[in-house]
Amino acid sequence: MSDLAVALAAVHDRIAAACARAGREPGEVKILAVTKTHSAATVRSAIAAGVDAIGENRVQEAVLKRPEVPEKLPWHLVGPLQRNKVRRALELFDVIQSVDRLALADRIEALAAAANSAIPVFVEINVGEEPQKNGVTSDQADSLVEAILTSCPHMKLQGLMTIPPYHPDPQRSRPYYVRLRDLAQRLERSFGLARLELSMGMSEDFEVAVEEGATWVRLGRVLLGERRSRV
Repeated sequence: MSDLAVALAAVHDRIAAACARAGREPGEVKILAVTKTHSAATVRSAIAAGVDAIGENRVQEAVLKRPEVPEKLPWHLVGPLQRNKVRRALELFDVIQSVDRLALADRIEALAAAANSAIPVFVEINVGEEPQKNGVTSDQADSLVEAILTSCPHMKLQGLMTIPPYHPDPQRSRPYYVRLRDLAQRLERSFGLARLELSMGMSEDFEVAVEEGATWVRLGRVLLGERRSRV
């Protein structure tokens, strides 16, 4: 068994334990391997080990790596997306988790419509309201979600994503994950939506996120080791 497979098995055990504490089923939680700065060979190894999807932070990295990865597994864009890179992002990614403003949604919709395709998306929520981070605030979420639902038929709203303020104590993330879960439930009621996916939790705090309802955890270091300096 490869080191990556061993690491993934340990993560599955930790997710199962967190689910048991929260009264959830482990199958409700999917693992997104975030391969920022890692090679295409590492991506292929992660797929072979059994992750559920691949996550990249930058369109530019996916341009280099995805052609070298023939395996069929969804790729998620989890980093910021500039409007001038939307066309390429739609060619490379199966899900965009970082929709954070109306202008971006409009651009995605226009290009997806022109290609006669539909793209699943997550709305990124800045739960900590940190000025240096992307994402809409919880108070702004309704208007962006409404615009996607009413004006963007080529975008399929799949869920919400967040990155909480960093703290070395993973328990400090818990209130932010509770806030995202509560927001999702409010949006579901307001717009008559089916259950929204929750993309929350990274290597340092994914167990807390699972306890609070995460359905996708975005894992890099705990699976793949430290980031490389370049792809």
